[in-house]
Amino acid sequence: MASKKSEHDASLDIEQIDKQHVFGTWSYQSEVSPTQVVSGDGVRFTDADGNEFLDFSGQLMCSNLGHSADKVADAVTEQVNEGAYFAPGYTTEPRARLGQKLAEVTPGNLSKTFFSTSGTEAVEAAIKIARMYTGKQKIISRYRSYHGATYGSISVTGDPRRLMAEPGIPGVIKAPDPYAYGSTLDPMESLEYIDEMLMLEGDTVAAVLVEPIVGSNGILVPPEEYLPRLKEITHEHDALLICDEVMAGFGRTGEWFGSDVFGVTPDIMTMAKGLSGAYVPLGATIVTEEIAEHFEDNMFCHGHTYAGHPVACAAGLAAVETYEEENLIEHASEVGEYLGTQLAELGDDHPSVGETRGVGLFRGIELTKDANGRAPFGQRKDKISKGSTVVDEVSSTAADNGVYVANMINTLIIAPPLPITKDEIDEAVAVLDEALEVSDEAMDN
Repeated sequence: MASKKSEHDASLDIEQIDKQHVFGTWSYQSEVSPTQVVSGDGVRFTDADGNEFLDFSGQLMCSNLGHSADKVADAVTEQVNEGAYFAPGYTTEPRARLGQKLAEVTPGNLSKTFFSTSGTEAVEAAIKIARMYTGKQKIISRYRSYHGATYGSISVTGDPRRLMAEPGIPGVIKAPDPYAYGSTLDPMESLEYIDEMLMLEGDTVAAVLVEPIVGSNGILVPPEEYLPRLKEITHEHDALLICDEVMAGFGRTGEWFGSDVFGVTPDIMTMAKGLSGAYVPLGATIVTEEIAEHFEDNMFCHGHTYAGHPVACAAGLAAVETYEEENLIEHASEVGEYLGTQLAELGDDHPSVGETRGVGLFRGIELTKDANGRAPFGQRKDKISKGSTVVDEVSSTAADNGVYVANMINTLIIAPPLPITKDEIDEAVAVLDEALEVSDEAMDN
């Protein structure tokens, strides 16, 4: 058996090889310091040095099923052995069955799906479908949003990471967000702004693209009446509503989708992440029956080599069946309420917590350096700048004590795997309680 020292040396070797030969994402490469992970089980994962972490963010808010979904792993193995790949002109049972299953679990009359390999590709497809269907080009999206990294999806992204890719694709217009804590506009006033934008743009806007609940840009939950009214506004101006469910979908909110929280059926919905539980790369773009009918006699001018990849679809089908068979949506709703209560109490104990917010197992903790005002530690510009912030230090302190929690700009993102228990939530919150002392001590007053 290898000694602990030799195991540590081996992990350093892998990490150094990775740093030398693999790009770290969204980063200055001089600051990249990868940690080798060797295993995952349930809501926990382990690095090469034997350190175990409770995964309180579901990695990048995508490991909805946790790290030991046997049905998904078995489905992947079975499909690889039966036939790993066939061109999209052929079909396979997993692809057909997954398309049928998504028509069942999505709201309203969403009925026909294009399968891709990621959330960003799902958004690319949604943009193209909206433009082909309406014959119009412009897309309205929002400033506090993330829709992906490819050229179309980064263009509709509001997150500052878009700046290095600009000017991007033409025809994209940004609107304000329903951000009660950090905006001068009331959330419903931001809707009036979009309404006026659509009016002033004339009949040139194909779609309004939103995350029903904003994910990595702050876990922003709009008022109950926001999304229903937004759909009315888009249709009044002959535009479509696209809901990006890549992060909020598949039980994360305690409902199947974020749109379900508000009782809305979008015209187009994008999915990824929880669609396969992140076991394999898989994205999907589903449209209503009316839009699907349009392409019966109008060319659907889009495709990928890996569209409807059999292994990916087998994983997706097994993942959706796992949500159903293990009642994970209902479980997420139940423990999600508990999580919300625990985080609210945590916020009461720490002056550096400006606000806690969210739905189900989709929660955010926004920090402030001024207990009497809204003064963030992390600024939007920090997302594309060198160095670390106080928010980074809070996350790092939590990791040092065995809890992984992602952070974006000024918000800690809490999005654990759906099977998490109340005891595991208590364990993670106790670690956050200690980590938040870092931000408390860094406050201005």
